[in-house]
Amino acid sequence: MYKIVSKRRLNETMTWLVIEAPLVARKAKPGQFIILRTDEHGERIPLTMAGHDSEKGTIDLIYAAVGRTTMLMDQLEEGDYLLDVVVPLGKPTEMEGLKKVCVVGGGTGNALAYPLACGMHDHGIHVDMIAGFKSKAQVILEDEFKAGVDRVFITTDDGSYGEKGFTTDKLKELIEDGNEYDEIVAVGPPMMMKFTCKIAEDYGIHSIASLTAYMIDGTGMCGGCRCIVGGENKFVCVDGPEFDGALVDWDELIKRSAYYSEQEAEDRAHVCRLTGGVRYND
Repeated sequence: MYKIVSKRRLNETMTWLVIEAPLVARKAKPGQFIILRTDEHGERIPLTMAGHDSEKGTIDLIYAAVGRTTMLMDQLEEGDYLLDVVVPLGKPTEMEGLKKVCVVGGGTGNALAYPLACGMHDHGIHVDMIAGFKSKAQVILEDEFKAGVDRVFITTDDGSYGEKGFTTDKLKELIEDGNEYDEIVAVGPPMMMKFTCKIAEDYGIHSIASLTAYMIDGTGMCGGCRCIVGGENKFVCVDGPEFDGALVDWDELIKRSAYYSEQEAEDRAHVCRLTGGVRYND
């Protein structure tokens, strides 16, 4: 059992949890993720760790309440428990030889970009962070990014906060202003990552895409997180989650990411008449 020691609402859908998990916190590294279950009836879902404190024995999780399990998590409060947290999975972020990078986060992907960008900065790398959102209401982690990286640029689609435009527009501007990046890291919706990595390729800059995918066991056996990279089958849980952005088959990934969209919409619409909460064992 893993105790929730703090819960902080970031916006209408996104929440930051701090969980007691001393063994996980001791081994966690930027870029890795965990798999959790809320209770014995729950499904297994992957979440990137937003941070960890090895001395306190805690890990940070940031999630958007958009699916069945995350909506159930949203009903838990400080002092409640998660049933399972599987130890750090996936390969840590490669940082050797990098001096200056630009991390591009889109929407809820900024929660995943946060530990990656700060981890790179802590490693001595100059980090520019472009965090894109639809509007001011969705903006999260601005103060945390400012405290953890060198420069932060906030963009919104509607111009209600920061600079109006897409993250890709700001990325082009920074490159054309003479910023010489060793690497561009994309974290967010697949379509955004596709165009971010395409811009990097056009300017001759190496790109990394941090992929998210459906997965169950986290060992490569279920095949749910399969993706095609460089013409070969790869698994996000064991080969990733970070891949060379120029080699990812983006069209195939985008198609697979929408596979359960109808079922997820049904889950979001289902509310228990007795409690007002979400149920998944009716």
